[in-house]
Amino acid sequence: MSDAFPAIFADLKAVMLGAAPGMIITQDTADQFTLKTGWPEARTGEPAWFGWIAIKSAYVAYHLMPLYTLPALVEAIPPALVKRRQGKTCFNVKKPDPDVYAALTELTALAARMEPELRAAIGTTP
Repeated sequence: MSDAFPAIFADLKAVMLGAAPGMIITQDTADQFTLKTGWPEARTGEPAWFGWIAIKSAYVAYHLMPLYTLPALVEAIPPALVKRRQGKTCFNVKKPDPDVYAALTELTALAARMEPELRAAIGTTP
């Protein structure tokens, strides 16, 4: 693990919190951070996952879960993030990068604004 990862983790946590202020913190440790929605999803009855950040051995992972279900959000991934994307929802960050932070802020804020579409896509419980 790089000595820079804790600082990157803190930076990414600030990005996610700032871009998605309406979400609920469900985990906040030195190496894991999770945000969920304030409404329960239909499948589980639990708050829906919005995003999470984790320090891994080779990078800091930034997951934005609405990417699983919102094609318009996938289409909006900024070019600065394309090469950092792993799988459907994860972006890896290995060093501090203001351009990457700005792109993640933009994408995360868009995901938060698309909350009505997310609710429609995954369903909610009353």
